[in-house]
Amino acid sequence: MARNPAPAAEPIASGSRTSDYAPGEKSRLHQRYMRDVVPALVQDFNYQNLMEVPRVAKVSVNVGVGEAISNAKALDATVRDVGIITGQKPVVKKAKKSIAQFKLREGQQVGVMVTLRGERMWEFLDRLMNAALPRTRDFRGVPSRSFDGRGNFTLGLREQLIFPEINYDQVDKARGLEVSIITTARTDQEARRLLELLGMPFQREGESIPVLKAPPTRRRR
Repeated sequence: MARNPAPAAEPIASGSRTSDYAPGEKSRLHQRYMRDVVPALVQDFNYQNLMEVPRVAKVSVNVGVGEAISNAKALDATVRDVGIITGQKPVVKKAKKSIAQFKLREGQQVGVMVTLRGERMWEFLDRLMNAALPRTRDFRGVPSRSFDGRGNFTLGLREQLIFPEINYDQVDKARGLEVSIITTARTDQEARRLLELLGMPFQREGESIPVLKAPPTRRRR
């Protein structure tokens, strides 16, 4: 079935936050979803009811902070960074059971999580796809194999420094993030098409990220 190309993403306004929108006003990406994405999905999959059209339900951002067991400041720095990135106060996660091998005790704080919904979710996705991901070193697109079979997509980020809101001078250590995008799509195919139309830069099928080989070292005589 022929598909329409994803509409080009407009340049994102730097520093835009959910608080910049008036009550009841939809964010830029949300407006694009209603205006461009919904009609394209209806045409691609022949939905008979608009309620069948997939949408993004929520976005979850998770950061594991194993070093917080011995360094409490690491947890404080992670909470600060995730709060700046998402615009929402994170929830500190605690260990559910003790693991002697890792010197972990039940109840110790080991991670940070944020769940975004509504306009704050749309605004975060906008910044993620149009501002943060293009700043990734040697970026070649995100892999499409990270769907879970039920229309949900999980993306791993190596460091929080790709977000423009983060001040390099205040970062104590680069930490990875896990971003889970939960959709109402029934299949991975529908979910991928939804994210493509929203602007998610997936790798092309059959395209792989090239591995950079180190130059050969010269032997000393």
